[in-house]
Amino acid sequence: MPKRRRGSRATHFLSSALPQFLPAGSRPPSFEVLVERALAGIPEPFRPALRQVAIVIEDEASDEQLEAGRVRPGGELYGLYQGVPRTAWGADLAIVPNKISLFRLPLEADFPDPARLAVEVQRTVVHELAHHLGIDDDRLDELGFD
Repeated sequence: MPKRRRGSRATHFLSSALPQFLPAGSRPPSFEVLVERALAGIPEPFRPALRQVAIVIEDEASDEQLEAGRVRPGGELYGLYQGVPRTAWGADLAIVPNKISLFRLPLEADFPDPARLAVEVQRTVVHELAHHLGIDDDRLDELGFD
């Protein structure tokens, strides 16, 4: 299953969107707010695809999710797409539920800086939505999404 693994290499994607600071005295936004912002930032041509996939926030991946993501023992995931990509739908194919899971604890552990966390949440949302749209990991690598 397509996924975004913990510890995957970082690229320059969205680095221009990285906030340079938080206003003095403000609290970092909650993880849920970061996910909402990432979803709101999906451009219009791709936004309708969000209606066809559930977005779920979980603390960590379950053993079954780690197995589905083909993660080595001791590894973790930032996100996981489970379902049938839109490119595989057919007229005679019953659509099964599609789900994107975002794993809060690994993301927060690897990106304690609120600004970096916001960027990585957005990267993960885009990465997993791309899988729903039928883009595989090799193509995402070519496009600069790890």
